Formats: sequence, C-alpha cells, structure tokens
Amino acid sequence: MRQEYNNQEYLERELFPEIIRHLDQPEMTLITGSRQVGKTVLLLQLRDWLIKKKKVSPENIFYYNLDIVQDWNIFQDQTSFIEFIKDRSQKKKIYVLIDEAQRAKEAAQFFKGVYDSHLNAKIILTGSSSLEIKTKIKESLAGRKIVFNLQSFSFSEFVTAKNKLLGEKLNNGRKLTILDQKNLLKLFQKYLIFGGYPRVVLSKNEQEKLLILKEINSAFIEKDILNFLEVKNKLAFNNLIKLLAGQIGQLINIQELTNSLGIDRQTVERYIFALEQTFVIKNLLPYFKNSRQEIIKRPKIYFSDLGLRNLAVENFSQTNQRLNNGQLLENAIFNELNLHLRNTLAKIRFWRTKQGAEVDFVISQRDKLLPVEVKYSINKPKISLGLRNFIEKYKPEKAFLINLSINNYSVKIGKTKINFIYPFELRKIKLK
Repeated sequence: MRQEYNNQEYLERELFPEIIRHLDQPEMTLITGSRQVGKTVLLLQLRDWLIKKKKVSPENIFYYNLDIVQDWNIFQDQTSFIEFIKDRSQKKKIYVLIDEAQRAKEAAQFFKGVYDSHLNAKIILTGSSSLEIKTKIKESLAGRKIVFNLQSFSFSEFVTAKNKLLGEKLNNGRKLTILDQKNLLKLFQKYLIFGGYPRVVLSKNEQEKLLILKEINSAFIEKDILNFLEVKNKLAFNNLIKLLAGQIGQLINIQELTNSLGIDRQTVERYIFALEQTFVIKNLLPYFKNSRQEIIKRPKIYFSDLGLRNLAVENFSQTNQRLNNGQLLENAIFNELNLHLRNTLAKIRFWRTKQGAEVDFVISQRDKLLPVEVKYSINKPKISLGLRNFIEKYKPEKAFLINLSINNYSVKIGKTKINFIYPFELRKIKLK
C-alpha cells in the first residue's frame, strides 16, 4: 500500500500499522533507526493518516525536526514547551511529532517532565543514534514509552517499491506464477547488492545509488560515531568496518581483530558496541545446551543493510560475478528472519560443534526448535552434514533449506520434514 502527502506518493512501511495501533495508548511512541531509513517520511505519513483517517484537524498536529535550528530552539525550555502544549490542548487532544528528539536539551529529563505533566497530548519521537537515545532518552523513560525500530526496506518493501503489482501479490499471500517467482528471484539478487535504504532503492542508476550510500555512510561516521564517542583513531574504526564486512556469517575473533588493527581489545569491543548501537551491525549468538560439546560463545556478525556492507568492501559486482553469494544471502535471510519473527518470543541462534558441524540459523521458542539452512544455489536437493547432525541430535519436527534454485519440495530424515523454499517465502517458517 502507498500513501500520499504533499502530492507525492510514498510506500507504507510494514511497521506503520503497529505504530498506528499505539497512537491511542498513553505512552510516548519512540521510533528508532539509522539515518535515512525513512523515519521523517514515516512521521509525515502519520500526520497525513491522522488528518485523513482519524479526522484530526491539522491545527492539532505539531511537527518539529530538531536537526533544524529554529525547531531545536523551542526545546531548550521545558517549562515553556509544557505551557505551550497545555494551551493548545485545552479543548482537544493534540499530537506532537518530534524528529531527532535526542537533540533536545537534556532530552531524557525534558521528555520525562513533559510526559509526567499528564497533558492531553500524544507524543511521538524519533531518533537516529541508539547511543544517544540510550544515553539521553531510553533508559530514563522506563514505563513512559514504547520503542519501534524502523529498518531499511525489507525485501517485500523493496519489491513493492520496484513493482507495485508484484509487491501486492507477495504481501497478500496470493498465488505466484512461475514468471512471478523468476522476477522475484531477480529482484532478490539486486537486493543483495545495493540493500534497502529507501533513497538508494528509488534512485535511477547505480552511480546515484553509490553516491547516496557514501553520503549515508559519511553522515553515520561523522555524526553518530566519531563526534558522539569522540573516536580518535578514525582509520582504525573504518578498517574495523571493512574487516567485519569481509567476515559476515563467520565467528568473530576479537583477538585477531585487535592484532590486525593494532589497537587494544577494549577499543575494538567499544567500536563493535558502537556499530551495534547505531544499527549498522547485528550479532548472532550460538545455540547450545551442552557447552562442553558445542562451540564457544563467540558470536557471528551481520550487517543491517547489505548496501553499506558492500560499500565497506568496495564491491558492487553482480551476483553472477561474485564468490561470496552465500554470505550475502545468509546475511539477508538473517535480517528477514528478524523482521518475520519480531512480534514473537522466538530467538534466532546459530549452531556449531567443536567438530565443525554447523547450521546457519536455529529458531527456538520454549521447547521447540526449527533449524534453517541457507544455500545460494543447489543443483539437487542435498542435505548438508551439519543439518543432518542437528536433526539426528534434536529431532525437530521440521527444517527449512532456503535457496534460489529449488522450492515447493521436501524430503524427510527420520520424522523431520525438510522444506526447500525461496528467500521470499519466509511466511512458511512457523513455530507451533
């Protein structure tokens, strides 16, 4: 579905309905996410929805962007701001939308005081840097906010942006023709190269996409990391990103990174933490029950957006010209699984034994386990030794093998049914 405001058409994000449902709740709505994922557009879509669907008068909706000096000045005096809201909300409830809210003076105390004044207003905040949000807002607003994390386009959002009709078929669960499936596979291969940042997806050519990615990366490095953390060794920090980008889906060895970068372990760990908190990377922890037999607790690292990952290694070659297609697909599936399972209690882990047997992802919830293996392409429905070992050990009811070659096919090992599916069929993955 698409929405319009200011005579422009914008894609409705998958997170939008969840945020809409929260607008009637008293807590502040906090929308987090990295720069350029579309938080400002989302706020403006919310304003448009309030006017058109909820019939709120535009006079009762106030939008501020604290990256703009004029708006930022308004948030330097808490008392004046509270009085302003009180005055405007005497007759009807008002909605206050604040972009980059962490920029407010003493933001945590500022918004805590606003909320605790029990005003007839719904406060909706966005913030780009989780480091700043956590320091200035998040931890001090316990019980006063609900957090929604907006990421770059998921694959289904990517498809909708590229091909509206095909996106509607995919999102509505309608039957896909063979031609539809072929087109989706081609789009997925493009998604692996330039990722899902909205401006990148909607740009017209590869040169423009590359320039936008460089701009996003520069803004992130300069504003969210170097300035806030006061990083002194910019070269080492950039080299760390390159090293991590070359190791997606692999066990991270902090000591090796320390030796390669020539900086101390504490600094490496601090930089990695900063990358996680600014939504650039995510870590994946191992699944184990018997720590004596299954491997150490070292995590794997994946990038939240493959466009930024490919920028770090300076490789935007097409998938048919690359050697690391499996890594890219594994990274994309990790991101998609996180989105697919975000409203469940399921956890995503990987499984690896000291002997080297491995399963890419294990989805666990209570006593249920569901292994997921990722292969870029396969000539025939072959089951890896790692997946066989996991099935023999844990005897799950079902397993999935995600690939770009075979779908709508299954085999059995014992009582475990192994389903072969395409990357855009993750709706089939369910824990019951």
